[in-house]
Amino acid sequence: MATLTHHARVHATRVIERREVAAGVVLLRLDAPELANATRPGQYVMAIPPSGEAAATALAVYEAEGKLASLLFFVIGRRTRELSALDPGDCLAVLGPLGNGFDCSQRARDVAILAGGVGIASVLLCAQRLLAAGKRVRLFYGAKTRELLVDAQRFADAGCELILTTDDGTLGMHGRVTDALAISPPPEMIFSCGPTPMLRSVARYADELGVPAQLALEETFGCGVGACWGCVVPLTAASSQAPGFPREDRRGSDVVHARICREGPVFWAHELRW
Repeated sequence: MATLTHHARVHATRVIERREVAAGVVLLRLDAPELANATRPGQYVMAIPPSGEAAATALAVYEAEGKLASLLFFVIGRRTRELSALDPGDCLAVLGPLGNGFDCSQRARDVAILAGGVGIASVLLCAQRLLAAGKRVRLFYGAKTRELLVDAQRFADAGCELILTTDDGTLGMHGRVTDALAISPPPEMIFSCGPTPMLRSVARYADELGVPAQLALEETFGCGVGACWGCVVPLTAASSQAPGFPREDRRGSDVVHARICREGPVFWAHELRW
């Protein structure tokens, strides 16, 4: 994974569109030209609720083009409820872009993107970058029910081949998105974001077939900048993403703890020791 240079700062953005794309799923489009220009696939921001009464929350950057950056998220708590109540013209401060994202420069020509639920928010920029490079992109997209397969047509219009799954069978294959991957021709590389159980299944599949996979881990961040060490994951010490601090006697261990918010959120599956 190529380590990105961090150019994070606080951006004073303005909401230009607020849309509920499904029940409890909100898209905020922001006037944020500097953020859009700096963001790379898989990066995120810490969005600061305007009241200041709740801590900032980590949200993937969904779109980033021209003057526009957007956030797509589930409304699941106090912080996201406050953000979801914003209207066009309202101001929103965000810190970002943060983290190390997807490495889209690999030579693989036939790639699979797996997204579970709101994990779709992390992979649009990745899909666009891969399609622009002339790669075949298959999007395996799963959700609980058809209404939560938000913006699937956006990916199809861009040129992705869609393989949809739902837990209740209301659209696409009845089952998990990893089930659909297992019965499909193997890709040359995998990019994925979703719940941890799904990512573990993707990692097992990739290991069994010898397919390189990049996983964007989902986690609740305390600070988002690597200061609190509250979002660590075991990682092989030989990884280029292994942190150099704190320096400690590992007593022969080849495992270190990397911060998902700082060294990640995207890691090579074969380097994770979870």
